[in-house]
Amino acid sequence: MWPYWLMYAIPAFVALSNSSRERSWPPWLLLGLFFTISIGFRFHVGGDWNNYLPYYDREIGRAFTDPITGDPGYVLLNRLMAQWGWKIYGVNFVCGLIFTTGLVVFCRGLYRSWLGFAVAVPYVVVVVAMGYTRQGVALGFIFWGLAYLEKGRFIFYLFFIGLAVLFHKTAVIMAPLGMFLYQRGWLFRVLAVGLLTVGLWNTFVEQSSAHLWSAYVEQQMFSQGAVIRVAMNAVAAFFLLKYWKQWKRVYPNALLWFWMAWAALACVVLVNFASTAVDRMALYLTPLQVVVFSRLPFLAQKEYDPDTMTTWIVLGYGAVLLVWLNFATHARYWVPYRNILFQ
Repeated sequence: MWPYWLMYAIPAFVALSNSSRERSWPPWLLLGLFFTISIGFRFHVGGDWNNYLPYYDREIGRAFTDPITGDPGYVLLNRLMAQWGWKIYGVNFVCGLIFTTGLVVFCRGLYRSWLGFAVAVPYVVVVVAMGYTRQGVALGFIFWGLAYLEKGRFIFYLFFIGLAVLFHKTAVIMAPLGMFLYQRGWLFRVLAVGLLTVGLWNTFVEQSSAHLWSAYVEQQMFSQGAVIRVAMNAVAAFFLLKYWKQWKRVYPNALLWFWMAWAALACVVLVNFASTAVDRMALYLTPLQVVVFSRLPFLAQKEYDPDTMTTWIVLGYGAVLLVWLNFATHARYWVPYRNILFQ
């Protein structure tokens, strides 16, 4: 269990130290390498570990130009690793690299960047990136795209959403977020988002949409812990709306986070009707937690000392990790942590 605490302790310690070199590249490169290895070379870790092995086995002996069934990005990655003989660990390493790079790029642009990374560890890194590999890659691309969207670089955001959909079809729901910028040219953004969404839907989602609806909604699949995970997004949404006036005054393109906050609150209502579907969709809203709690020490500084607020956030997410590792129903698939490099 201690490797998970090490993953959390590194960014948490730097966040508490309030270093003036928060955005210096060398520490971030070392952090990214550490997390890429931890995610990529894990051994029988994650609730879906056995579910992903057949993806690789099916691609053994396949030519790169053979027909593709499933999410094309993930299928082609497995096919390439099978041709090279790198096994599932090569697949997971590339997926871990994509996810970690996206998260690092996103966090480096935040007010307290290491605090944002620490917030991401208990659920986004440990549960999603180490458990739901395809959605983890999609989320990594979404983090990457959001970093550009905050800078108003709309086309880059759409590009990364397109890459995310190649690894998990459900990522298409994040495309409309690109419309919510303060810049001029809203008609162009609406048209671009509409065309991209329709194109991605028709190409990658439409054929499996009936199956997804049946599995996630009609069959009433139930996700244990979905309410808690949705509530974590809702807490972040609450703080954003509470400090909305300061937020929109200080941060550019704040509107996209405003609507993401309302989407997170909507999930609180919808989770009781289709818990698995909402749980899977809500994980794409987890960047809200990262951005809100990294900025909260600044937003609430008139009421609370920023360093004190940082300490409380670190303790709070440390408690999340503690509870999940010790009491979550599926934590047994993560504990103990094992890495192929040390087997």
